[in-house]
Amino acid sequence: MARPRIEFVQSQNLPWQAAPVAAIRPGVAARVLSRDPETGACSLVLRYPAGFSAPAGQRLAVDEEFLVIEGELHEEGHAYGYMGFAHVPAGHVRGALSAPGGAVVVTFFSGTPQVGDSATPVPDPARLVQQVDGLRLPYTGNFHPEFPPGAGRRMLYEDPVTRDQTWLLGTMGLRWAERAERHPVVEEMYLLAGEVHGNLGVMRPGAYFWRPPEVPHGPYGSLTGNIYLFRTKGGPLSTEYEDSPVPFHWWPAHTPILPEEMAAHADPVPGATRPW
Repeated sequence: MARPRIEFVQSQNLPWQAAPVAAIRPGVAARVLSRDPETGACSLVLRYPAGFSAPAGQRLAVDEEFLVIEGELHEEGHAYGYMGFAHVPAGHVRGALSAPGGAVVVTFFSGTPQVGDSATPVPDPARLVQQVDGLRLPYTGNFHPEFPPGAGRRMLYEDPVTRDQTWLLGTMGLRWAERAERHPVVEEMYLLAGEVHGNLGVMRPGAYFWRPPEVPHGPYGSLTGNIYLFRTKGGPLSTEYEDSPVPFHWWPAHTPILPEEMAAHADPVPGATRPW
């Protein structure tokens, strides 16, 4: 069974727990945004307590990708503040890790988070990306001829092997679209700031979705403007636009699509401004 569609959950509603990172990051709490039941690949919000530290030398069996959204995370020679990003391939020997004042970090693992062994592949240096400052990356302009103007993308990472992509998208206020979209790849999103009015409700900071390929969605709009963290799985983003059966409108009803085990966490978070 593949990872189910989650669209959308407010991460504020999810419980903090030790799993699935207890074995590799003792003392760190996780909110599980989504998880693949076959591979153990997972998307998490991790909360590092003030004073957290882990010695150098850890080598994970899976890729780790992260974006800091609160506090600072340090790894031997690298300091990741707000919007600090890295992609660390499986097998890479890690430096000492610390969070002197604590940190909140959106984190993605390509499989069950665990320490590597003799079967862990030698890391591909082309897949190692460290010390990317999302605050300083340049915006690209309109990256699709039908994409409504008023938005820009900051590319954080494109995998040289799979061509999966991770990027920040910023949009201006009072912007909306009239057409729905679909993509041939998985699209994953965590809302960092602002709000989004879409076909399933109003997303606030901390909103998250995992959408399988070829699912029609939107159109979307924002009164305030917003900042998204997006990822694809299965290759780079491409988009087909189509007429929406329901015209765009502000303040849509809250009708999320969630797997059964997440149904208890479906409530909206009206007016929330911080996702932790």
